Amino acid sequence: MRTDMYATVNGLRMYYEVHGRGDPLLLLHGGVSTIETSFSKILSVLAENHQVIAAEQQGHGRTADLDRPLSYEQMADDTAALLRHLDPTSADVLGYSNGAGLGLQLAVDHPALVRKLVMITPAYHLGGFHPGFMDGLADLTAAALDGTIYQQAYAKIAPRPQDWPAFVQKTKIMDQAFTGWTAEQVRAIAAPALVVVGDSDIVTPEHAVELFRLFGGGASGDEVGLPPSQLAILPGTTHLSIMDRAAWLVPIVEEFLAVSPVK
Repeated sequence: MRTDMYATVNGLRMYYEVHGRGDPLLLLHGGVSTIETSFSKILSVLAENHQVIAAEQQGHGRTADLDRPLSYEQMADDTAALLRHLDPTSADVLGYSNGAGLGLQLAVDHPALVRKLVMITPAYHLGGFHPGFMDGLADLTAAALDGTIYQQAYAKIAPRPQDWPAFVQKTKIMDQAFTGWTAEQVRAIAAPALVVVGDSDIVTPEHAVELFRLFGGGASGDEVGLPPSQLAILPGTTHLSIMDRAAWLVPIVEEFLAVSPVK
């Protein structure tokens, strides 16, 4: 079962879909992406066991842009308003790329709404990226993305396809302004987290381990027991290919979500 709808939140007419039945699982897509371009390989499988809520953020996909900057803080507030509109007491949250950062922001600013947090390729500070990655954003243009699945999806479903160059520029400005979160902010998050990266991702494996430790991981489980948070590093996997690893991702996510969320 699938339901496509819009909700007006903070002046934004936000598009969202609801798939399946069960405990709510919120999906947060990547930058310049859509529900389909981020989650086409895993959404229907996850909906077999969950009520999947997939939303498109300001300016992304079917959600038209507003005359305001893009920011993790604003998107977290919009997403929280959407969840309150839908009225689950809390939801498990799965975010990919920029969506992982959005999930982290949601857990910081609206902790009561986040039951468990799955972050796929997250960086909680600039040092988490491979050297030079952020420098490359300076050369990013809409023309450089012509013909990609992201530009093609935008042309197909965006309310104003002609806004693509302005949208890419706005996303670039948000990414260049990224500073991240402090270790203290991350440690204060009560929700257990699953950190997932590829071994050849834009985020370094060392950073994934660092983030895992902030969520209480990193000790010998045989001696002190398993922590509520988990870490997965997928072999032979890049940032762009990680969401194609459905045969690995879905069982890892499902097992994590099935474990009691006691921290």
